[in-house]
Amino acid sequence: MTGSARGRTGGSGYGGRVPLVAAAVCPHPPLIVPELAGAAAAELDELRTACDAAVARLLAAGARRIVVLGVGDRTADLDYPYRGSFLPWGLPLEVRLGRAPSGAIGTDGLPLSLLMGAWLLNRVGPKPGPISWRMVSVAYDEPVESCAAGGARIGSDQPWALLVMGDGSACQGTKAPGYDDPRAQAYDDGVARALADADADALLGLDPVLSAELRVAGRAPWQVLAGAVRAAGGDWRGALAYHQAPYGVSYFVANWEPA
Repeated sequence: MTGSARGRTGGSGYGGRVPLVAAAVCPHPPLIVPELAGAAAAELDELRTACDAAVARLLAAGARRIVVLGVGDRTADLDYPYRGSFLPWGLPLEVRLGRAPSGAIGTDGLPLSLLMGAWLLNRVGPKPGPISWRMVSVAYDEPVESCAAGGARIGSDQPWALLVMGDGSACQGTKAPGYDDPRAQAYDDGVARALADADADALLGLDPVLSAELRVAGRAPWQVLAGAVRAAGGDWRGALAYHQAPYGVSYFVANWEPA
């Protein structure tokens, strides 16, 4: 499922001083990693290709800093540099993002969402020019208002872009992790429209209670994205490259850019 549209985010709370140049949305199932998927790797080729293209488009947008955002046990700005491993999922593959300056402790044990974000960034290949990294985790149950305010505060003193990691409902069919829920399809269709239309208001309208009942991992990160784009202001356009539910979990891949 693909689409593109424009959305209006409203005025900037920073007087246009927030140089957000692009955003991308990707899911974070570990089975995107071919070595983890094994014989089933080809089943997610389309999703993997869409994620690669979205990240490449993000990196080509001219940002000097990339902020990677995903759910975790707590809301926090993680310490640079960043390290994680797929060992808990059965693969002794370590992923790093950034090099440790002298005396830096950094962050070990990245949550899955940010681990997948780092893996995608490393997978895409050489970066066009010098880029600095920042990783932010947001709690699954972070209130809507806090997500929006947190997105507005991210900012940077140089052009930056946002890579948002998050899955949709896990209740699409009887084989889904959360079993079948008749509300899941309408919920996921609404998210797909919001991402295609760059509709920050629609993302901020997602109900945290329903999202939790449908086992949605992306609700809070998407609402942080909405807050960041609102703060940036102006017209934005969205392009939805992928919306499917393999294995009963809805995955979305999209890019947002200033119109």
